[in-house]
Amino acid sequence: MSTDFQQARVALGVRLRELRVDAGLSGRELAGRCGWLPSKVSKLENGKQTPKPDDLAAWAQAVGRPAKLAELKGRLTGLEVTYRSWRRQLATGHRARQEIAAAEHLNSRVIRAYEATVIPGIFQTADYARHVLTHNADLRQTPRDTEEAVRARMKRQASLYEPGREFRALVWEGALRARVCPPDVLAAQLDRMAGLIGLDTVQLGVVPFEAALTITPRHGFWIYDERLVIVETLNAEMWLDDPADIALYGKAWERLDAAAAYGRTAHFLIARARAALDTA
Repeated sequence: MSTDFQQARVALGVRLRELRVDAGLSGRELAGRCGWLPSKVSKLENGKQTPKPDDLAAWAQAVGRPAKLAELKGRLTGLEVTYRSWRRQLATGHRARQEIAAAEHLNSRVIRAYEATVIPGIFQTADYARHVLTHNADLRQTPRDTEEAVRARMKRQASLYEPGREFRALVWEGALRARVCPPDVLAAQLDRMAGLIGLDTVQLGVVPFEAALTITPRHGFWIYDERLVIVETLNAEMWLDDPADIALYGKAWERLDAAAAYGRTAHFLIARARAALDTA
């Protein structure tokens, strides 16, 4: 769980405790008014459990402060907007998440991305995307809407050819070699990557294995203009709009960019990865 999310959940718990104490109620008394076990009150106040909107409504009513519900829900919304679990996002499949990503692309003029383990979605071939989405659905046991999600991802790629947009993508060389699909599918994907180099709206850099680094590759992230950073982890996605967070990820991107190869050297690295498929 992200530190930012946990800190926000603890802060919400502290606020709930303040309201209870101000009302002169013990944890057991509040639990009785809400029809809960006392342990639930403890978990909520100590940031060990994320409250549901109904929990907050019951709490505000129990402490005699129904007017505080709007404040509490605002805190919960802020917490959930920052930390979006894949379980919730993919409850109905992958297509909806692809459409959300498309909307962010359309609302942005300059997108900077870094991926360490996978080809960026906006550059993926349909076959490659199909394998990646299938693996994710298997891991998370989410509904299978793979073909709809693939079509949504391919539709999103139309923005690559729109004048006025700029995609600055960095890929760790390992992502070019990760066998998340059969060799022939990966070969076609690498050909697609090579073909993007030189496109007016795309700046594609590859961070070589041999590069001297001032930052470890770590996880992927996307920076949308200077207003939003989206970070994907195994269990969740974080949407960060705090200026300090955006500046931090911008600095990380610049350090990786300084180590990246472009143009003919990037072509060579892609060709090297493709050649390795023939010798495996």
